[in-house]
Amino acid sequence: MTSHTRDTEIMHGGYRRASIRRALALLFSLGVLILLMVLDLTTGPSGMPLGDVWHGLLNGPSGSDRMVATILWQLRMPQTLMGALVGACLGLAGLQMQTILNNPLASPFTLGFSAAAGFGAALPIMFGSLVPLPAYLTIPISAFAMTLVACGLIYVIARLRGATPEILVLGGIAVLFFFQSLQSLLQFLASPEVLQQIVFWLFGSLLKSTWTSVTATTVIALACLPFIARRTWALTTLRLGDANARSLGLSVEKLRRETFLIVALLTAGAVSFVGTIGFIGLIAPHVARSLVGEDHRFSLPLAAMAGAIILIAASVFGKLISPGAVIPVGIITAVAGVPMLFAVIIRRGKRGVA
Repeated sequence: MTSHTRDTEIMHGGYRRASIRRALALLFSLGVLILLMVLDLTTGPSGMPLGDVWHGLLNGPSGSDRMVATILWQLRMPQTLMGALVGACLGLAGLQMQTILNNPLASPFTLGFSAAAGFGAALPIMFGSLVPLPAYLTIPISAFAMTLVACGLIYVIARLRGATPEILVLGGIAVLFFFQSLQSLLQFLASPEVLQQIVFWLFGSLLKSTWTSVTATTVIALACLPFIARRTWALTTLRLGDANARSLGLSVEKLRRETFLIVALLTAGAVSFVGTIGFIGLIAPHVARSLVGEDHRFSLPLAAMAGAIILIAASVFGKLISPGAVIPVGIITAVAGVPMLFAVIIRRGKRGVA
């Protein structure tokens, strides 16, 4: 056996071991997510033993025990599924944004999309009486539309000035402050009752979830998945740097613009129904990369599961510490995100020193 053949076999063996390790990380994360979702279904103001939840799941929405069926299928199941969907969408959006901007602090929350959604939701809350439609339709539609407007503003800037990471980041920060100022203006002008509704929406809560919102978010996520799957190799290549990506025939600016649109759709679908939820799109990508590296074939699905795990865990924690009045998950993720962010900073600092 020649040295070249031996080196090739060693490389192939190392790649196989790495792939097995990454696949195990995905399976483990899926198991943790399923356990947390079951735990989320058993917790709540009325409480429900695991046995009742199991029988309620087997019997379906039309089960003989109407109280269990109503609580499980009409109240808790939409919230649990929505938590998993929103966390997954934000995790996917965060990883893609950090990749195209080459910025570990980039996320839908920090670059203005969530602020735009908040302003969009505040408009119908304040002026909803002028539109002959129910609030459960106008609020998510307006939040969704404003998120796309924010993306459009940044997209126009990128078309005019070039889709470089610096331009996209500066455009995102400008959009963030613009919509936050508009949001603050509406809060200043609102009556106390309207202000309370706006602030509650901005907290971010899964209590707003319905089967309609679950269906809409699922459709948006499924529509984005084929485009994300097609770009896994391109996104992985982009991590090598713009020059290397171009040398391999990749249109970097086009990739950034198209990915930015996908990120906007995922973010809009996530936050327009449940409100502003921060830090998940920032933390989940770091968790994924620390476990499986930069290969987006593995890091993208793991970022989705990490985001879902964080949000469902926040939901369970909120129910456990305050069973009577469930704490909005947006508050819990914001508080928990601070130590997570410090851990990321310290870890990257040690890596840089090393």
